[in-house]
Formats: sequence, structure tokens, C-alpha cells
Amino acid sequence: MEIPVFTLDAFTNLPFKGNPAAVCPLQRELSDDLYHKIAAEMNLSETAFITRTNPSDSFTTGMSVLIQITFALPIQKPLRLYCCNGKLSFKSVQYGVWLTCCLNFKVAPIGSPDCQPGYDFYSRNFAPWVGIPEDPVTGSAHTVLGSYWSDKLGKKKLLAYQCSSRGGELELEVRDDGRINIAGQTITILQGTIKL
Repeated sequence: MEIPVFTLDAFTNLPFKGNPAAVCPLQRELSDDLYHKIAAEMNLSETAFITRTNPSDSFTTGMSVLIQITFALPIQKPLRLYCCNGKLSFKSVQYGVWLTCCLNFKVAPIGSPDCQPGYDFYSRNFAPWVGIPEDPVTGSAHTVLGSYWSDKLGKKKLLAYQCSSRGGELELEVRDDGRINIAGQTITILQGTIKL
């Protein structure tokens, strides 16, 4: 069996920046064990598996997590995305799609660096309990951060920068229904085939 695989750097237009993730378009579902083995082989914080008719899952080397990368793919036909707390919605934009989701996180503000002027806020995300010491760019966390900073700054459209060593830029828009649209650029850095 051969499985196509792409490594994308999301939330950037530069190679080796942003959030690297593997994406495997599949013709059919695989076993959970094989999903985890492929994710471990890719050795990235996220590996997304996309199928034609069934819900997609995202796997880390330690556990299942919310889909964070699929919205960065160039989409040419309608897709349905699912995560552990329900259906995600999105629409096509110039360089990918808007991802809309509603999550329940708490935000603990600790200050803002002046390392990258021009952004509305800055963030970092640490998740060692799931095997990710620091996530390069975390789309899901920005659903809550966007809402928080929108309220604090009185703005509906925000530009965020995640200050990891790779760095990444996220465009956020708070909708009237309270949901957050997230956008960012993506670059394909690697294309290949997994041979099983």
C-alpha cells in the first residue's frame, strides 16, 4: 500500500517557519494503530488524515487532538471536518479556508513582548503532557485568545503572532455569534509517499 504524504508549514509563507504538520490524503480508512504508527514516523506535533466520506482524525505521537491543520490546505471542493466536540465549519478563502470552531479554554494573560511590532497580541503554547514541549503555532488555542483579546481591545479583526522558535502569524475574526474565524498562509515543504 502507498499513502501520499505532505509536510506543510502553516501560518507562514516561509519554509521552516510556522507550524509543521503532516497531511495524508487517504482512499480509505486505516486502523487506529496504523494512524498512530504513521504519526510517530512523521514525528511532528500533528498528522492529519483526510478521507473522502468519513470523519477525519488528527493524531500526535501520544493521543488524539483537535484538527488544527486541515484549514490550511488548499481546498477545491466541500469537505466536512469533525473533532471530539462536534462539527467544524469553514469556507474557502484565497490561500486555504477559514476554520470556525468553538472551544472551551481558559486564558491566563502574563504580558506581551515587543519582539514583533504590528500584532494585536502574542502567544506561546506548551503541552508537555501530550508530548509537545512547545507547539510552534496553535490554531485551536487562538479561538479562545481571539475572543479574549477582541473583548479587551474592542476589535473584531486581530493579527496574532505565536512567539515560538519557528513563529507564526494568525489572522483572526470574531463573528457576531461569538465564533472565531482563523486564517493563515501555508507552504508545502515536502511531498512524498509512505510505502507499507
